[in-house]
Amino acid sequence: MKRTRKGFTLLEIIIVLLLVTLIMGLSAVFFSNFLPSVKFNAAGREMAAMIRHARALARMKMASQTFVIDLDNKTYGIEGLTTKQIPQDSSVKVIDPVAGEITRGKYSMVFNPAGSLGGGRIILSTRKKTLRIDMDPIMGAVLDTEGH
Repeated sequence: MKRTRKGFTLLEIIIVLLLVTLIMGLSAVFFSNFLPSVKFNAAGREMAAMIRHARALARMKMASQTFVIDLDNKTYGIEGLTTKQIPQDSSVKVIDPVAGEITRGKYSMVFNPAGSLGGGRIILSTRKKTLRIDMDPIMGAVLDTEGH
């Protein structure tokens, strides 16, 4: 009578563990390359949402609200409320309809209770990607678009 053994040999287990480790290592490297892009996209979406929020607060509270971008420290936020950080590997510039291109200092957008804004554009960019946030001067709307 022949007995068959059930189970795996030590060599088979080591080979399987080696393959699993190799696949996990390669996938970690693959996904880590997406991380800066994800942070960049999230920062652009958050900035556009915060501008919309400042506009809505101005209309709701019937009081002016100021959205501030600190181009030197790479931060943005609604004055008196929260401040967020722009990813360090990104560059930011503002194109103001009156002052032109602004790359240094603080830039303020004041929303009055009517919700209007003077227009302009915020450009976030990395080496690979550019994101534009346009402010519509007539409607006061904020449009975020991706450029290459």
